[in-house]
Amino acid sequence: MQIRSGRNGTPPTLDGLDTNIIDILRTNGRATNQEIAERLSVTAATVSARLQKMEEARVMRVVAVTDFAAHGYNVIIALGVKVQGRSIPDVGRDLAKFPEVLSVNIMNGDHDLELLVALHDFSEVQQLLFDHIAGIDGVVHITSGIAVDIVKFEFNVVPL
Repeated sequence: MQIRSGRNGTPPTLDGLDTNIIDILRTNGRATNQEIAERLSVTAATVSARLQKMEEARVMRVVAVTDFAAHGYNVIIALGVKVQGRSIPDVGRDLAKFPEVLSVNIMNGDHDLELLVALHDFSEVQQLLFDHIAGIDGVVHITSGIAVDIVKFEFNVVPL
């Protein structure tokens, strides 16, 4: 996991073909360039070039998304972390090293950092909070909220 600062410059624009390619991959991440090309009436080389262009521009990337419960993660916790005495990005990078931490966001508001954490069961909560997260230099306060149900979880960052 990596904390990135905002991008400078103008982001690349996506045309209809780009968004259609992304839509097909959202539905079927295993679609081949040839299958995508046939559906969109273009060549496989065109699809390949567009995918490469979008990946290089960091507009999209193809990843596998797994179900939490399928891998034994039955507890999802949102954590708010207050930082003092150290830079927030440095603390965020340290927290991002824990394998249970799915995301780290630098925030503006009550918390300096927001974490999304996945655990196998509630017996792991105390160790994660008190032994791991609270042990990071600069962490002065942790607020936790346990997800009781997931209403919506979409890995797609930007709706097209």
